[in-house]
Amino acid sequence: MKKISVQKVSDAAQNVWVEHLSPDWFLPYLQLSRWDRPIGWWLLLIPCWWGLLLAINATNEPRIFDLWILIGCFLGAVLMRGAGCTWNDLTDHHLDALVARTQSRPLPSGRVSRQNAYLWLGVQSLLATLILFTFNFFTILIGLISLIPVIIYPFAKRFTWWPQIFLGIAFNWGALVGWSAHTGSLDLPPLLLYGAGIMWTIFYDTIYAHQDRTDDIISGIKSTALLFGSHTKLWLGVFGILTVLLLGGAILASWNWQFFNPISLIITLTSLFLFAGHLIWQLKKLNINSPEICLSVFRSNRDCGLLIAFGLALAIVF
Repeated sequence: MKKISVQKVSDAAQNVWVEHLSPDWFLPYLQLSRWDRPIGWWLLLIPCWWGLLLAINATNEPRIFDLWILIGCFLGAVLMRGAGCTWNDLTDHHLDALVARTQSRPLPSGRVSRQNAYLWLGVQSLLATLILFTFNFFTILIGLISLIPVIIYPFAKRFTWWPQIFLGIAFNWGALVGWSAHTGSLDLPPLLLYGAGIMWTIFYDTIYAHQDRTDDIISGIKSTALLFGSHTKLWLGVFGILTVLLLGGAILASWNWQFFNPISLIITLTSLFLFAGHLIWQLKKLNINSPEICLSVFRSNRDCGLLIAFGLALAIVF
């Protein structure tokens, strides 16, 4: 197959700083880590912030170290998303060469060798591990266990129609990390939050997968987009409802009723209401036969998830 000599990846965001500021030799590595598509690390980061902010509200004990947890989660999300994407492309680059949207990625286009990709994977993983080691011992263990679903996910679309579940398991592990980094333990609320994140991931990644339906059929890749087909909106409605119910359960189960503050609870539940409204808006706007609309709706989930994070942060202030 003829290699594609391009510098821009086909589905990257427009006018990304990476393309303007990165040296030419380093740009393919940043593209391999999807730095030109920041939505991925946002969706990995948001559950981390959910978990931390929910834990602060639950304990009613904000600490200075929580600022570092916020920053560390951000840095870790960028690095681990990059490492995960590098691993994903190493396992999939032959399949990516068959899909129009992914042919221009650094590995299938030949701009990065497999050997160098493995080295880049190691650098990102090492830096993320150093950040993880600044947290408490229990959180370090939780973080290391997260490598299992990260390693498995790229293979899921080969053996199940539900690879989005495996993505959700990997992508929302930060909800457990964020909570445990503050509390040093796990409880029912972060588990409910984790479940909500998995349901949310199935929701938004099914939308994303509809961009590749035709190519996926040809290459034998499985996804919930193909499984749901014309019934996608109905299924997304179900997963949207489950997301909201589990989020609501996590909030109510975690709330510190001993120091009950009605204003804080109202703020948080209002953010949940706005989150639910955003999911409804996505369903109304979605056209599964338009890759452009699918990508636009998928990317809007950053703002959707930040509604919950903002509500939880505001509740701490009040």
